[in-house]
Parts: sequence; structure tokens; C-alpha cells
Amino acid sequence: MSTENISIKSQKLGEAVHEGWLMKRGEHIKNWRPRYFVLFKDGALLGFRAKPDPDQPLPDPLNDFTVKNVQLMKVERPKPNTFLVRGLQWTTVIERMFNAESAEIREGWINAIKIVSDSLKESESEMDTEIMEESSILSEVNRQITTTHEQLKMSVNSEGRDMMSMADAAEAARRDKISLEDFEFLKVLGKGTFGKVILCKEQRTRKLYAIKILKKEVIIQKDEVAHTLTENRVLQRCKHPFLTQLKYSFQTPFHLCFVMEFANGGELFFHLQQNRIFSESRTQFYGAEIILALGYLHEQCIVYRDMKELRYSFQTSDRLCFVMEFAIGGDLYYHLNKEVQLKRAGFSESRTCFYGAEIVSAVGYLHANNIIYRDLKLENLLLDKDGHIKIADFGLCKEDISFGDRTRTFCGTPEYLAPEVLEDNDYGRAVDWWGVGVVMYEMMCGRLPFYSKDHEKLFELILTGAIRFPSKLTAPARALLTGLLVKDPNQRLGGGPEDAQEIMQHEFFNNIDWEKLYRKEITPPFRPNVQSDTDTCYFDKEFTQAPVQLTPPSVRSGPLDTVDEMDEMQNNFVQFSFHNAVSSPLRDVNDTMDALE
Repeated sequence: MSTENISIKSQKLGEAVHEGWLMKRGEHIKNWRPRYFVLFKDGALLGFRAKPDPDQPLPDPLNDFTVKNVQLMKVERPKPNTFLVRGLQWTTVIERMFNAESAEIREGWINAIKIVSDSLKESESEMDTEIMEESSILSEVNRQITTTHEQLKMSVNSEGRDMMSMADAAEAARRDKISLEDFEFLKVLGKGTFGKVILCKEQRTRKLYAIKILKKEVIIQKDEVAHTLTENRVLQRCKHPFLTQLKYSFQTPFHLCFVMEFANGGELFFHLQQNRIFSESRTQFYGAEIILALGYLHEQCIVYRDMKELRYSFQTSDRLCFVMEFAIGGDLYYHLNKEVQLKRAGFSESRTCFYGAEIVSAVGYLHANNIIYRDLKLENLLLDKDGHIKIADFGLCKEDISFGDRTRTFCGTPEYLAPEVLEDNDYGRAVDWWGVGVVMYEMMCGRLPFYSKDHEKLFELILTGAIRFPSKLTAPARALLTGLLVKDPNQRLGGGPEDAQEIMQHEFFNNIDWEKLYRKEITPPFRPNVQSDTDTCYFDKEFTQAPVQLTPPSVRSGPLDTVDEMDEMQNNFVQFSFHNAVSSPLRDVNDTMDALE
């Protein structure tokens, strides 16, 4: 069912076309939930946990659908008196299942929805007629504007074409020539469905990068073109010390390539595995860096649904290539696992505080750029050679999401999904702060706050389960985690208009100087033990010992279709290439800190 920007606050129960109790089956957790539904003549179908007060404006609904252009179907399974409402959400067909107490109640709802839907079709048809009449006027206006524009172009002195400086021209030419031949491949860092991540050395500068090489064919087959192009745009826009930086993006006939900075400190996931839990101070440090980064993204109207800097992006005929900075320290998942194995505990609170602060810094940066991230997890939190956080993988980011804006795509990693995502509701920036709560809980407690191998049980725990804390956790740490893991996004810490600022001011981070943190003037609680710039000890040996080679594109047997499939594939990735000429993201320190204040 397609969703619309329908104003709820001004509507009251007395203005409803039809209302009453129905059971609604969850889209992702297939259980039945009682909802009081209200149908309005503008097509809004709103679901509430309890019947709203008829004399008051409507509260925020749990379900916000529209019956515009829907299909209705009666079914008797899985329960008698069930009906389906099917419609478009953007370009995807969405099916909602409802159950009534009796056949009469079901009939009443079906008739009411059909009347409203038909009424909306009629008014839409009338509007189309008006638009057709108006378009003839607009076309004449546009014709005159175009004529004037062409006349002005002809009058411009031809010397204007030479305004580009020689330096700009040289830079543009060099940017267009970036290719896989410009890099020496050293080691495989990771593999996935879409391609590989390889440690490489740029021939011209001898600098190390992580190059992510994606197969165009697979991206198109898996319907991931939009997510891939979003990742490229987000990486090009964002410059923050705790986000992985993009150096180049370019393409070959078969690949897309992202050239990123290399963070060889490993993932936080790895380090947490080693330590089991982090101290509160270490968690505080990491959390602060993450909060700054996500807050920045949110101010850029981007939701982080994962932040290393992009150096280049380019493409071949069958792959997309991203050249990124290399985070040599590995991921936090690795480090936490090490900690757990050695000490049967997570990071100390001080270590967690450090990581948490850097994470908050990074997320705050994303939010400041109106970006939400949506996939915060230990595997996406890398450490650079000095032990600072680098958030990686921007494929699930959502752009143009500022405070009050909503999206509804179901995406992310099961254990880290926020309740509002599971409830089939629209959601906003607060999903990222739930993710921060989950990773900081993992750091300090050595386990996930909610876990089950059965996804339905896991989702039920996330929706209804209570949080349990180890007795050793301090009161400020408990208060922070409790605030971040509030199930109602409107009440969640960071869920208001202040976003990252609300979290940065929490007592858990009282000893963090946020400006010094941003400038990397605070010493990390842990420094990866790497012996050289190419040391990959914090990366999985399954990948690093694999041969460095690209899988050749699939070969079609038999005659080709009349459509030029190669051209069709390339049309998905026009204007993909990028060259990041700026050497340091620290140039914008004051601007970024001002944006977060």
C-alpha cells in the first residue's frame, strides 16, 4: 500500500469514514496484533493501540497506510474473516493482512475502503483533466523561454569556452583516466555476494588503500543499483575523521570500484571477540566518536543504515570500483571477541566510552548532513592504525532525512533492528541511536541485549523484552544504555530535534572534550599492534590468504537479444566516477562542530 504525506494532527475521530477494531498481521513477524483502525476520506488508514479520544487531535499512529489505488481480496486462511489490501509503496507491491471478528465486520471494512478508493480515483481523474489544460499553457511558456535562452547562448562570446583553467582541465583529464591499472593488488581483505575488498597500493603515490570492486551484473540482478549509487554519493559528500574516506570511484566495463582509506586496526567486532567486554571508559571513547559521526550524517539529511573516506570510484564494463582509506586495525567485532576469549568480559567502561564518543561523533556528522545510516553493528566499526573509529559500508544509508522526515524500507541486520522498523512503521533518525545503544551494550556487557537464533523470537524480544544489565555496570552506563534502547523512538535518547547533542550531554560522556575528540587529540585506550602499513593481522585469514584475482564476467551462450545489453547495463552507472582531491577531512573542524551545536 502506497504511503502518503497525510497530515494527522488536524484530524479527529469524528471525521472518520469508518472505524473499529481489527487484527493486523505483522509484515516481518507473522503474529496478529489488535489495532483500532480509522479510515478517512483522504485515504488515510491509521492504526492505534487503543481507541483515540474523539474530542482530541489524533495521537501518532502505530500504522499509517493509504487505501489509494488498492486491491481488496477476501480470504479464509490463515483465519476466517480475513481480507488483504494490496497496493504500491513507491514501486513495490505491498500486501497487508487484516482479520475481522465476523463476516459482517469484514464486509463493512471492505465496502468502506472500496468507496474511499473509488472516490480518490474519480478526483484524480478530474485533476488529470485540469493538468492537461494547464500543460498546454506551460508548454507555450517553456517554448518562449527556450527560444530566449538559445538567443542568449548565441550572443555569448566564444572565448567563454576557454574559461576553465589549465589546472582544472588537467585534473579533469587525470580523473577520467583512473583505472585498475593504477593500483597494485596486495591482499584480499574480504569477499561477498557483490564482489571483493582488496588491499592495494596506488602506483603513482605508493599510498595504501582498500579497493572495493563490485560486479555490475550482480548489482543489477539483486536490484541493488539504487543502494550502490547512494553509497557513492554519500561517500563523496562526507568528510569526517571517524568516517572512512573515499579517494576515487571509477568503473570498468564489468565492475564498479571504490578506492577507500585502509583502516588496518580491524573491526570492533574482532576486538570485542578478543576482550569479551570493553571497559566503560573504552566504550565511552568509541561511543563518542560514533555519535559525532552519525550526528554529522543526520545533519546532512542522511540516515546511516554503515564511514570510511572514499578516495576514488570508477567502473569497468562489469564491475564498480571504490578506492577507500584502509583501516588497518580491523573491526570491533574481532577485538571484542578477543577480549571475551581472554578475559570472559567485554571492554572496560572507559574504553567503551571512548569508542562510543567517536561513534556518536560520526553518526552526529551523518545526521548533520541529513543522512541516516541504518546498519550500525560491530562488523562495520573499524579501527585505524592509531585506534580511532572508522565507520564503514554506506550501502544502506538513506539521504535527505532530517528531523521529522520518515522512511519505511525494511533493511538492516536482524540483531540490530530498531522496534519501529519491525513494527512496519515509518521511521527516522532515531534508528541510528538504537544501533548505537546495541553496540555500546555489546562492548560493555559482552553480549547482545536481545538474542535468539529464531528470528521471530528475536524480533519479539526486541519489541517487548526488558533489558538486563550485569551488576558491575555503573549507574551512568545503565542510564545511557536504557535511554538509547527505549522502544518508542520519540522518547529515545537522541530522538528529538537536538539529535546527537542530547547524547553528547549525557553524564556518561562528562569527561569527553568533544572538540579535542574530533581533532583526534585524545589518546585512544587501545592501539592496534600492527608491524607495518600492509599488516593485515586483524583481518580474516580466509580472505587474506586467498589469491588476489577478479572473477571473470559470466559468458552468455547462444544468440544475443536485439537490445544491446552491455549499453543497457552501463546506463545504470552514468556519472559514477569520482576523485577526492582533498587530503584531510580536518579542514572543516569548526564548521562541523558548529553544525552539531
